[in-house]
Amino acid sequence: MPMLPDEIKTQVREALADLENPVHLVLFTQTLECMYCQENRQLMEDVAELSDMVDVTIHNLVTDAEKAAEYGVDKIPATVIMGEKDYGIRFYGIPAGYEFTTLIHSIRMIGVTGSQLDETTRQSLDALAEPVHLQVFVTPTCPYCPQAVALGYEMAYASENVRADGVESSEFPHLAIKYQVAGVPRTVINENIHLEGAAPPDMLLAKIQEALSGDEGAQAVEQEVVLVQEGAD
Repeated sequence: MPMLPDEIKTQVREALADLENPVHLVLFTQTLECMYCQENRQLMEDVAELSDMVDVTIHNLVTDAEKAAEYGVDKIPATVIMGEKDYGIRFYGIPAGYEFTTLIHSIRMIGVTGSQLDETTRQSLDALAEPVHLQVFVTPTCPYCPQAVALGYEMAYASENVRADGVESSEFPHLAIKYQVAGVPRTVINENIHLEGAAPPDMLLAKIQEALSGDEGAQAVEQEVVLVQEGAD
């Protein structure tokens, strides 16, 4: 049964009418599908039917373990949103409610508009020398969440050092507990730094630098421990 009502289909068809580049939706699920896996599959197939430039590929998380490892997917439902290359853009859970606009935004970004980040932000991203992993926790009923996820996706599109996950927190409660998600959107950066709310690019960049500085500090401590141990030997 189709997920999208006719009125929404018309709007999506119009939104995707000017796509110039192919967009691939790579789904991960299981034979005995998880909660929302079936709905997520149907939603993506519905969207793909509305544009000749969008297609869907479906993989099983267990039997296609090598493919899951290739994409870095470790939970389902998962959707990789990519073009001719993989930009590191993922959504975990079903992008329902307000998050459906995030899905359409990401398809349009890859298919026609490109990143809309300003030049200053692009230059800051170009200067990144270490990997950055953004996990943006959201819920379908949060009107501010799409802005936060879209910013992460824009940064991932613009920089090979950034990968960005939208994570529907109610579908992954163990992660919500792990990252102390009391409200959304909440962006977790490299596991150790978080940012609350739909922040502007400069604020997220500042938090990214904070996370990278923390990573450098941790590496320095580890090196000191190794040197001490070697000295003791």
